[in-house]
Amino acid sequence: MKINPVLLEVFKNRYASIAEEMGVALNRTAFSPNIKERRDFSCAVFDGRGKMVAQAAHIPVHLGSMPLSVAAALENFDLSEGDMVILNDPFKGGTHLPDITLVAPVFGKGQHPDFYVANRAHHADVGGMSAGSMPISESIFQEGLIIPPLKIVEGGKVNSALMGLILNNVRTPGEREGDFKAQIMANLTGIERINELVEKYGVDTVTGYASSLIEYAETIMRKTIQDIPDGTYHFEDMLEDDGQGSTDIRIKVAITIEGDSADVNFAGTHKQVKGSINAVYAVTLSSVLYVFRSLIEEDIPTNSGCLIPLTVRTEKGSVVDAVFPAAVAGGNVETSQRIVDTVLGALSKALPEKIPAAGQGTMNNITIGGMDNRTGRPFAYYETIGGGMGAAPSQNGESAVHSHMTNTLNTPVEALEYSYPIMVTCYSVRKNSGGRGRFHGGNGIIRELKLLSDAEVTVLSERRRYRPYGLSGGEAGKAGRNTIVRKGVAEEKPGKFHEFMKKNEKIRIETPGGGGYGRNP
Repeated sequence: MKINPVLLEVFKNRYASIAEEMGVALNRTAFSPNIKERRDFSCAVFDGRGKMVAQAAHIPVHLGSMPLSVAAALENFDLSEGDMVILNDPFKGGTHLPDITLVAPVFGKGQHPDFYVANRAHHADVGGMSAGSMPISESIFQEGLIIPPLKIVEGGKVNSALMGLILNNVRTPGEREGDFKAQIMANLTGIERINELVEKYGVDTVTGYASSLIEYAETIMRKTIQDIPDGTYHFEDMLEDDGQGSTDIRIKVAITIEGDSADVNFAGTHKQVKGSINAVYAVTLSSVLYVFRSLIEEDIPTNSGCLIPLTVRTEKGSVVDAVFPAAVAGGNVETSQRIVDTVLGALSKALPEKIPAAGQGTMNNITIGGMDNRTGRPFAYYETIGGGMGAAPSQNGESAVHSHMTNTLNTPVEALEYSYPIMVTCYSVRKNSGGRGRFHGGNGIIRELKLLSDAEVTVLSERRRYRPYGLSGGEAGKAGRNTIVRKGVAEEKPGKFHEFMKKNEKIRIETPGGGGYGRNP
């Protein structure tokens, strides 16, 4: 098929807009503040082989790993029209248990799907040993309900038995059911829009341009890698602890650039640990894709073509390629950030004029759950909190933003206080927390919450001891800090902790600043 460059651009934007519209449908119909306010979800379009064609500008850690979930769904089922597969198993294409993926086929006129649509959303609770399903766990069995690829919708009808099983194993079933229905509607929206595209252009043209977009992304990625000087670049960084006694958990990378391809090797990285900061391979792949995609200046689709020039090597049973039944709740959120810091650190030696200093390097995960005094019903609140971005070679880092593998929002104060028995008593920029240099790192955030009901609190955070690194003589950003205030007395807590707290007690999270770039003149 002869490719018209103008039409290629049209299809690039049409596919991306379909994924974006799926996200709008999910956002507007979801029940939980985590999805409708924080927008902790992602949507994408895949071709008939399960290769990603386009994604919306949602969550990087979701989108780079979602193709493995689609592959797992297709390995287990030959899907018919009206079917949808649900899964969250990290060892079958997922990331961690709260991230639940729904995959649906899109049929043209043939017997095999021409496309698939998928979305992934972080559910505020999926069971497990602590409210919010982000525990300081020792195995995946403590983290919540594990869902292998199963049909949640068959022939257009929801599998009520499976839905009932899931809802019977979570703390907030009404909210979960509402979010599942929103995910189903998002996929139906994607199916409808692709069918409209096929109706207008014909299935051969639509599928042909999908393949061409994947080839186009590969071409641009190869050109970008070709511009990096050949050689092998090393870097290592540290995770502080796993909450279960392991400390100073090293992540090492060697990136070999040869022509238009890159080999990213994590040999020598720490073995998987007892605690929940182990990352499955899908998370590591997603993190590497994010970094290399960020190097591309052209406006191209982010799809499976971007991965073709990249080889990502890991050692099975390491903290960047954990094996069952490792605890993985924090690997998706914390280890992904450190993988990015490590890969960027290595590339800074090849591209010193392009790579920024380290951002905050954590998502500052906080979950609070218990019984809401106002309603007499259980509640589960989850949030990640932004911080400072690293300074770049030509500008200061942004302050108080989500960075790298997360692209969510912070829950608005009004929505948080309306939905949960929690009062926000401080929400501000953490001044002077960015690293100094010719260009300063961005500042972090201070967020203090007062409990209006007794509740259990879990925090998974990093960069409380090892500060975000600066580059080219720039200073490191300020480390984060977690504090509980009881009867006016402040008690500093470690980066990862679980605590039962009483009404009127406060938890205060001070997030790290980004690293500085260059020496002060």
